[in-house]
Parts: sequence; C-alpha cells; structure tokens
Amino acid sequence: MTGAVTDGAGGSARSVSYRDAGVDVEAGDRAVQLMRQHVARATRPEVVGSLGGFAGLFALDVARYRRPLLASSTDGVGTKIAVARAMDTHDTVGIDLVAMVVDDLVVCGAEPLFLLDYIACGSLEPGRIASIVSGIASGCEQAGCALVGGETAEHPGLMGSDDYDLAATGVGVVEADAVLGPELVRQGDVVVAMASSGLHSNGFSLVRHILFGPVEPGQPGGVSVAGRALLAGYEEALGGTVGQALLAPTRIYARDCLAVNAAAEVHAFAHITGGGLAANLARVIPPGAVATVERSTWRPPAVFGFLAERGGVSEADMEATFNQGVGMVAVVAADDAAAVVRLLTDRGVAAWIAGGIEAQPDGGKPQSGSARLVGAYR
Repeated sequence: MTGAVTDGAGGSARSVSYRDAGVDVEAGDRAVQLMRQHVARATRPEVVGSLGGFAGLFALDVARYRRPLLASSTDGVGTKIAVARAMDTHDTVGIDLVAMVVDDLVVCGAEPLFLLDYIACGSLEPGRIASIVSGIASGCEQAGCALVGGETAEHPGLMGSDDYDLAATGVGVVEADAVLGPELVRQGDVVVAMASSGLHSNGFSLVRHILFGPVEPGQPGGVSVAGRALLAGYEEALGGTVGQALLAPTRIYARDCLAVNAAAEVHAFAHITGGGLAANLARVIPPGAVATVERSTWRPPAVFGFLAERGGVSEADMEATFNQGVGMVAVVAADDAAAVVRLLTDRGVAAWIAGGIEAQPDGGKPQSGSARLVGAYR
C-alpha cells in the first residue's frame, strides 16, 4: 500500500510505502518460504492443509475417545531471549517455547496435538525467523505434536530492530475420566523426580542481573560487550561456555510422561517452572497433605552453583527461582514407583525417588496442599 506525504503548502512531496514505515512485506514472504521446510517436519496425520492458510485445521478422531476433553496452554520463553540475542543463537529458544507449552499440557494427562506460535519482532530478518521456527519444529517433533500455523508480526517503532518475543498456544486431548490432578493424590504416594537439562526457561531476569548488570540499550539483548565476552568464556565446571550452559534447551517430557501414565498408576505430574520445585509441586497436592522432598536424593547441576556463587544468592532464593535440577515430577502409587524410575531411565531421562506424600504435620485441613524440601543436597 502506498500513499503520499504532502509538503507544507499542500502539494505532494513524495510517495511513501509500507516499507518506509518499517514493515517489509517481501521479507515476511521470504521468511515463510524459509520456514516451510521446518514446519513440514512437525506434523501429524490429523493435520489438514498446509502452511499459508488463514487457520490451522486438525481432524480430531473422536472415535478414538469415549469422552474427549480438549486441554489448552499458552506460554512464552521470557527473558532467556536476551541471552539468545546476545549470542546470536536463535534455534534453541524455539525448543524452549514448545517445552513450556506441551509440558504444561501433559501435566493433566493430555496428549499434545498441535501448536501455534506467535513471533513479534522490530524488524523481520528472514534467516533469524527461520532459525527460530526450526527450533519450534524440532520441539514439536520431540513432543509428538504438529505445528499447524502461527503469526509473525513486525512492530517497527514499538520494538527495537533487533528485538523479538515469542509465544505459543498448544492444544491436547485427554479422556474425561483420566484427568490427573490433586483429586487423585493420596497419602503414601511417592514423588518421582525427573532431571532437568539446566535452567530451562525460568529465572533469567535474575541470571541477567547476576551476570550482566544493568541493561545496555543498543546492545544485542541489552548485554554489554563485557557480558558477551563472559558468555563466550569457557568454564571448566560447566563443561563448556557460560552461554552454552544458559541456552541449553528445556527438556521436553511430554512423551515420557505419556509413557509413564500408560504403564503405571500416576496420580499427578508437576511441571517445575517459575517458583521452583516446592511451589509447583504444591499445586497438585490436595488439602490436608504435604509432599516432602529429600534434597539428599540429588545434586543440582553445576550451572546452579555457578550462579549462586557468582551472585551471592541464598539457597532459599535459588529454590524459589530455579528448578535446581528437577524439571518434572510424577506423583505415583508407591507400588509403581520403582518401575516408573526404570521406565524413565530406559527412555534416557534420569529419574529417582525423591520423596513422598504425607498428612499435614498439624493434622489440619488447609485450603490447599503444600510441599517442602528437607535436608541438604548431596
């Protein structure tokens, strides 16, 4: 679309276009062409049509279910994107985006079916957008869900030319009589912990505060030259650079949790995100009960100690901000706990019995359940 800008006398001075306003439609078309190959990998037989339509179509086979419930979840990656921008590495945050959505869906027992993404940017650079989408497609492959569509929006003037943000919404399905949650959890159940792959996608505002200090406008991700040098520096304790440790993609547990749910008596899952292990586990504990988790059953990965030492962060603040090495928890019947650990281990997920469900020590009936960490880490 073009228009005219007039001079002060009312005469036409020059013609202007959408590109003059900061929006490059042709770049958007190039980005779509580049991402097609990635989206094609992230599909399922139920997907109808292809990339480029106004809506994503998915033919749910209702004959497979007695009483299907659709589950939905939406999330983003948060300020981890600042680290990705500082390192000019953009594919891993796409995996993070999928993980944040599908691992919330599976908590209720739902199988993730499809996902739609939203990418907002200051200036649309096709190669970078394609890199982000390649990560999203990889995450969908890991989760077994389809990427049926999305939106890329260019916001010149509202966002810096190097800025972008990500969000996604996913939909899953679960039988109405198979929904997991606190209603099923009972005293005597066992807490099985699943190892995280690192920080996942939470707590990065604190990470940035510890490592980089104030945001520096005009720098990639707001990270100074010194901060970017720190990211590129090798740390023996981390087994790689600081940046590699921070950008390690979030583990996607969806298929593993579905396998566990099919093989054992699972009462609840808890996805350990913002707020840490105790706060997220408490969300699936019924009133009158408490989940007690023994710190002595695992040692947090080195990246957590690195941040705690570098920033002088207390254990309480670390546990209230980060996952500390546990990315997902299953609450299972005691008789099935050992088999669940073996199954997860066979699937390549480090897992262990971390605690159990007990009555509240005071015998009271609070409005909600609780969770606590006791003892010291290994």
